[in-house]
Amino acid sequence: MKFSVFQISRKGGREKNEDRMGYCYTNSSCLFLLADGMGGHPQGEVAAQLALQTISALYQKEAKPELADVKGFLHMAIIAAHRQILRYAAEGDLNDTPRTTLVVAVVQGGMAHWAHCGDSRLYFVRDGELLARTRDHSYLEQRRDESRLQALPAGINRNVLYTCLGSPAKPIFDTAGPVALQQGDKMMLCSDGLWGSLDDTEIVFLLGQKSVSVATPELAERALLKGGASSDNVTLVAMEWETPDAFASTRGSVSTEHMDNEVFASTVQAAWMDNASDDLDDAAIERSIAEINAAIRRTANRKS
Repeated sequence: MKFSVFQISRKGGREKNEDRMGYCYTNSSCLFLLADGMGGHPQGEVAAQLALQTISALYQKEAKPELADVKGFLHMAIIAAHRQILRYAAEGDLNDTPRTTLVVAVVQGGMAHWAHCGDSRLYFVRDGELLARTRDHSYLEQRRDESRLQALPAGINRNVLYTCLGSPAKPIFDTAGPVALQQGDKMMLCSDGLWGSLDDTEIVFLLGQKSVSVATPELAERALLKGGASSDNVTLVAMEWETPDAFASTRGSVSTEHMDNEVFASTVQAAWMDNASDDLDDAAIERSIAEINAAIRRTANRKS
């Protein structure tokens, strides 16, 4: 398995950066994650960090070296991350819960799967064309779907979401895949600090024309420039699949050909907040793993 990857996160004009991103991989599977802690609620950066830590911990336990059921894993891992945030809020006796968006992708067996909750996006580009993009869980996007070509009323706030991780309600999330990868395909996960400043045409053009190591920082800089002094946090992690020339010359290139089955690599940071629990809820993670395995067994029984 070979891919090139580049990630970048910039604070922009905000007081702090509430975005988190990272990736993990074994010798035959890889996981990409991005979370955007939500303003207007306490400790959004904590929610984003806990989401990434929970999902990456689950992935490390389950990818041996591949996930047996990718869709089942995504479902259970997202719910586990949501519960972990609620647990943190309850233990800290917070009046309101930290909240975050999430977009996550898994690549293994030459196939890509992804899931998202909120308005952090995934762009899938092939040969300079947009093959797929996630649809935001926002009232603005919902109105677009309902209105189709009709003009939208003025004053609709794109930032108003109807679901996220960490809210009292169970999160709504969408999954997609498997999609067979072709050489040169690119996937980019990003926070709304990027797509809120740049339109899809500009994003897809740059991803299609340049390697991820060049396009990713350029996209971030363009978004910050257009956002100006009030720019939101801008965070991206992008992957390019098995492009020989790019792989030979690009920093951030990863080859797992000589990795042992037991080796696990990750850029997801460990707990870093003084006021956050250093340890994940192991019992909750083990319950989630048991649920995943039960779902896999049920699927196997139906097929037989």
